[in-house]
Amino acid sequence: MLVEALLFLGGLAALVIGADRAVTGAGDLALYYGVSPFFIGVTLISIGTSIPEMVTSVYAAHYGAGDLVVGNIVGSEIAQITLAIAVVAFIAPFVTQRRDVLVYGSAMILAMIIMLLTLDDGIIGRSEGFLMMLAYLQFIYTLYTNRGGEEIAEEVIEEPRTPRETYPWIVGGLLLVVVGGQVMVTNGVAIARLVGIPEFLVGLLTGLGTTLPEVVVAGIAAHEGRGGISVGAILGSNITDPVFSLGVGALFFDVVVDDISALQPSLTYMLVVSILVLALFYWREGIDRKAAAICLLLYIPTFFLL
Repeated sequence: MLVEALLFLGGLAALVIGADRAVTGAGDLALYYGVSPFFIGVTLISIGTSIPEMVTSVYAAHYGAGDLVVGNIVGSEIAQITLAIAVVAFIAPFVTQRRDVLVYGSAMILAMIIMLLTLDDGIIGRSEGFLMMLAYLQFIYTLYTNRGGEEIAEEVIEEPRTPRETYPWIVGGLLLVVVGGQVMVTNGVAIARLVGIPEFLVGLLTGLGTTLPEVVVAGIAAHEGRGGISVGAILGSNITDPVFSLGVGALFFDVVVDDISALQPSLTYMLVVSILVLALFYWREGIDRKAAAICLLLYIPTFFLL
């Protein structure tokens, strides 16, 4: 049991660190060759920052752990829309335009609704996975019409490196992602079956784990006063994960959930809490420390809905 737990944590750490290195390296390389920051934001970084969720989705679907796949997405969604926003706003409250909240928020809620509809029968097949990938194109279009990609790129990439410096980071990062994802999922499933806890709960914890590095990085940036946190950067991953990350797993292997009715409280809470936080964004035109305290409190019920 102890060995499985250590391997699970080690795999999670490798997955997160590898994804961060690969995404940053790819962004550096693209900037070096003259690719626009906007294009980097809407492709490499918007998709790349969800690599941990995508890899977990593919591996878990392969091992028949559909509950872990869904738990990972739900855990990541709730943690980012509550915990991540609260931490950043406590350090440096930020302001947003209501139009941006409506545009990005609508795309995020739509992505979640698509996820809930495809999970209605407890199975996401390849055809549904393909349609979910197509739905993600709507997110790309949203960024394109709002020029949000450049802001996202600026928050991830600071000083672009040369190709000689970048290639080792990309290759090494991808290797860590592949190995870390496999080790994490197999040992996560083993722990769930040894202890008798739901695989969905393991997925929730994994979702929190893949979000923590983003929380730390965003918090440090806010503390140092480096740039504002855009609505697109906050909500981008929450648009990507329900359709793109989950759809990737379904494209390779059917995602099968053992008892979808048991997961409905958590799935419903994910949607409800997202609407509540978006309402705070819209009403207060940003998130100050009082609103951050509300966001933090909204995260607590996550693990009591199983």
